[in-house]
Amino acid sequence: MTQTTEAAAVQQPPKPTRVRVHRAWFVAAVTFVTIIGAAAFRSVPGLLIDPLHAEFDWSRGTIGAAVSVNLALYGLTAPFAAALMDRFGIRRVVAVALTVIAAGSWLTVWMTAAWQLMLYWGLLVGLGSGSMALAFAATVTNRWFTERRGLVSGILTAASASGQLIFLPLLSWIIDRYDWRPAAVTVALAALAVVPFVWLLLHDHPADVGQKPYGATEFVPKPPPVPGAARRAVTVLLSAVRTGPFWLLAGTFAICGASTNGLIQTHFIPAAHDHHMPVQAAASLLAVIGVFDVVGTIASGWFTDRFESRRLLAVYYALRGVSLMFLPLLLGPAVHPPMIFFIVFYGLDWVATVPPTLALCREHYGEDSAIVFGWVLASHQVGAAVVAFLGGVARDTFGSYDVVWYASGALCAAAALMALVIRRRAGGEVAVA
Repeated sequence: MTQTTEAAAVQQPPKPTRVRVHRAWFVAAVTFVTIIGAAAFRSVPGLLIDPLHAEFDWSRGTIGAAVSVNLALYGLTAPFAAALMDRFGIRRVVAVALTVIAAGSWLTVWMTAAWQLMLYWGLLVGLGSGSMALAFAATVTNRWFTERRGLVSGILTAASASGQLIFLPLLSWIIDRYDWRPAAVTVALAALAVVPFVWLLLHDHPADVGQKPYGATEFVPKPPPVPGAARRAVTVLLSAVRTGPFWLLAGTFAICGASTNGLIQTHFIPAAHDHHMPVQAAASLLAVIGVFDVVGTIASGWFTDRFESRRLLAVYYALRGVSLMFLPLLLGPAVHPPMIFFIVFYGLDWVATVPPTLALCREHYGEDSAIVFGWVLASHQVGAAVVAFLGGVARDTFGSYDVVWYASGALCAAAALMALVIRRRAGGEVAVA
């Protein structure tokens, strides 16, 4: 009887093992939703230029200056935010940042002077959004993943475009139907709505839940808090500036920011309006850019896991430069097929540069890569800030944006060449170009 039972037990097929989804993917999902909720503020600057100009008679250069402060702080805050996350944890830093964004956006409802726009939208929203910048995505990716980092960084980068896709048509409709003030309140409420998700669901490190990073073969203990966040951010910068790859990455990313956030995101809607295109139609085109940006950025992450990053960057910048050269010929009162082709083409390339740039930071700077990427992102936003301001000045001076499109196209060609100059890391030392 015993032998029969044992034989039957041997013949029984083994029970199927239950495949559990790694906690890292849940953390990535929460991060994705958080970035979407915070992306509402990025949909607003281009929509505000004409309403603020009409209500307060502020020049486009003045409004562009406030946007440039916002964009510059968005980048300059990022490396310090990455260091603060190492000191106080991701959850605390992100929750405070979202609250600051909400406060700045809410206060703009009562502004009456240009300096208040600089303070509320430029300073407060700039500081808060800088702490929600791509350095946040880089920190989450570095801590929770050792495999699929390119894909994850592409997905998290695409979250910002997804937020633009969700909020841009809505905010343009609110401004057109009611006023710009309800749109500012909507941004504040969207930022606040995400805070509970961050506080309850966003874990700082895999060790907090007793797991290994995704793809890791060994358990990684949670590192102790790193004191002196500001000092560490500056120390990492002083070390990185001694290397050639940092300057090339910073230079190419500055041109990336100039040709996206500073140019298209800030000035495309008023430029289209100059050609008698309805504001809602222009905003819808920007939203379509957001759709294809999601596809392009995730695809770029997939490519980054498989192909050489510097060659990918060269291709992306070259194609972007060519598309910008044709834009002045495409703007008109109606949306036509060539314009749709430009929007799709440009959307695929919008922030496809992020995954390979982040991969090159990781390759050259290792554990400090999130902070280094934060400084590279700062250059991205400085470039965006300069063009956001100069674009408005050019429109006031020449009565047209044409010179800005052509200049940006030329800069993208220069960025493609710079990307090819970045050397591969040789041995254990950081390569210097």
